[in-house]
Amino acid sequence: MTALLAVDRVDLDAEWNRVELMARQVADRRVNRSPEPAVVASLASLRRDVMQLRSADAAWNRVANGDLSWLDHDVLACVIAPEVEPRIRWLYQELQGGTPQPYPSRALLQELLDIAPAELRELAAVWSDDAALLRLGLIECDGAGPFSVIRPADGVTARLLGMPPQSATPPGTTRVLYRASWDDLVLPGDRVAMMREYVGWICHRSIVIDQWAGRPSGGPVALFSGPSGTGKTLAASVIASELGWPLYRVDLGSLISKYIGETEKNLNVVFSAVHGRPAVLQFDEADSLFGKRGEIRDARDRYANLEVSHLLARIEQHDGPCILTTNLRGNLDPAFTRRFQIVIDFPRPDLAARSRLWRLHLPPKAPLEPTLDLDLVAGAVHLTGGGIRNAAMHAAFLAAAGARAIGMPELTLAIWRELGKDGRSLTSADLGPLAKFAPRGALC
Repeated sequence: MTALLAVDRVDLDAEWNRVELMARQVADRRVNRSPEPAVVASLASLRRDVMQLRSADAAWNRVANGDLSWLDHDVLACVIAPEVEPRIRWLYQELQGGTPQPYPSRALLQELLDIAPAELRELAAVWSDDAALLRLGLIECDGAGPFSVIRPADGVTARLLGMPPQSATPPGTTRVLYRASWDDLVLPGDRVAMMREYVGWICHRSIVIDQWAGRPSGGPVALFSGPSGTGKTLAASVIASELGWPLYRVDLGSLISKYIGETEKNLNVVFSAVHGRPAVLQFDEADSLFGKRGEIRDARDRYANLEVSHLLARIEQHDGPCILTTNLRGNLDPAFTRRFQIVIDFPRPDLAARSRLWRLHLPPKAPLEPTLDLDLVAGAVHLTGGGIRNAAMHAAFLAAAGARAIGMPELTLAIWRELGKDGRSLTSADLGPLAKFAPRGALC
């Protein structure tokens, strides 16, 4: 590993030295000073070195995987250089009128690469929306004018240098720290099989796309639908744990803005922050954005559709797994669901599943009363997996507070508390056969 990093460092030194000499040539041309023969010879030598080293893809493969042209490489090297070498940062600032901006403008890039006006269209194509640099999330553009700045996307320089992946939580997301395994899932077998197929989409992407020349696609994108508490986030945690990747839940509420253009900007920041990083993104309440479209009555309705289209485009372009969850699949527009690679419905647990969930969620070392009948509990009240988890833990704390084993009274009271979270009026009939185990006065 040490030898590999040393080779990569030599490769990159050649890149930065070449960029520095190109910048000094720009300064000479601006004052009509002829370049020194030694500088011309050094540039020619460095170009040969860079050409040979790029063909080996020792370092650049970490960010581009062989998808960049020679001009793409040149632009990216010029954009990354000021983050690596301070002397290049100061050169850029001098060449751009003392601006505090250390990154090159489009106009400066044209000068650095000595692009003639007749060839400007070729350079402009490099940072177009469908070109490799933006499509792969390697650069960010402040605007479309000649003096707008182009900078490397977050994390690109670190990946190029072989640094450890960024651990900071991307803006607008929350890290889900719960680690789960396949044994934690209580779902029908066909749903688990679909989840494993989704993992296969991620793990075998290089074979299908790179080796078999399959049609490139982003994602993969999955939709998990089902009532609250049926295990959608748990399933996402299982997938992330299987991959060994972090799971980030995206807070759409914090990203969506009433100001035109802000929502797209916020979404771009999230996707740029995770581009190239091993991570799973989870978008909750997908129906709030991908609901059935109605009649467009005003500019706000039209703009809302543009926001949805932009989010879909970014999700599909993102080279990493995205999981969208919804409690109300019926509210989703069918036109959107066809854009997902995998759609999994999470059903409410049946009797056998509820019995297994009760046994799974009670603390494994907790003392249990011999009279505890979990099959009776499972058949009496139809809680979801999330409700069973909450009630099981509540019962454990009740037993611990009373210095006794977990029995039917503790489970009955815990279930009563869980049912009361809905805010509806309850009667003992809601507990069915468990009502007789309730502690005296607890159901008032």
